[in-house]
Amino acid sequence: MQRHDTIKTDQLFGLSFRDGANFNCWRGYQAIYGIQNDSLFLVAIISCGELKNGKFNRSQSIDKISSIFGRRFENGKVFIDWFDGNISFPLSNKVLRCDGIFNTTFEKEKVLLISKGLLTKIEEVSNYVDSRNGIDRRDKEKIPDIIFKELKKKWKNQKEFDCSDKYVVTIDSNGYISEVKMRYSEQEIEKYYEMTEYKFCIDKLFKALRALKFDVIRDKGQPVSEDIYLEIWIDDNGKLENWTR
Repeated sequence: MQRHDTIKTDQLFGLSFRDGANFNCWRGYQAIYGIQNDSLFLVAIISCGELKNGKFNRSQSIDKISSIFGRRFENGKVFIDWFDGNISFPLSNKVLRCDGIFNTTFEKEKVLLISKGLLTKIEEVSNYVDSRNGIDRRDKEKIPDIIFKELKKKWKNQKEFDCSDKYVVTIDSNGYISEVKMRYSEQEIEKYYEMTEYKFCIDKLFKALRALKFDVIRDKGQPVSEDIYLEIWIDDNGKLENWTR
């Protein structure tokens, strides 16, 4: 549990950084952008939660922007000519993935492609692709159970090594299992594991799971990979248990 009395409250743009802000406004300020004539502009910097009914203190916003950007601030806005990337807006209320802080991916979105501050393309995309014979992965919380079920089906009781441990299983951008690794840093693995044992367990899990085929997840229309946490325990009798939480 995070202790609020230990969070720093530094100043940024004259506003309190992290001072009581929730995850949607953890910097303590909000920036408002607009697109005019296919160009991306910063039009306001406001205090967190200040924007109500579409209104905010415009004079204070102007003072903040002009003090930061100086001559770049013209006609009440700043041209964001250094920005390259995509901006998306939901077209449905179905959330595919959410990290709880920075990124939320909706099943259907409108994506604006920006290059050096200029709007180059607008697309309506579907971020979920049903693959032929693919396993449904809309609900991420169910995927560890699906993976464990496949692993248990192919598991054979071998006494070489005990592979009880925490793993990360990667589903690649095409929906296939592309990698299995232990959930530790390389330094921890080198320090605490024999490489023969480590390689045996990784290869054993990968061979058991590599035939799985999932549907494809996209982010802003682009296929992405995804890491799934899996923890297994092997009893003395060889029985495999799912300890994923």
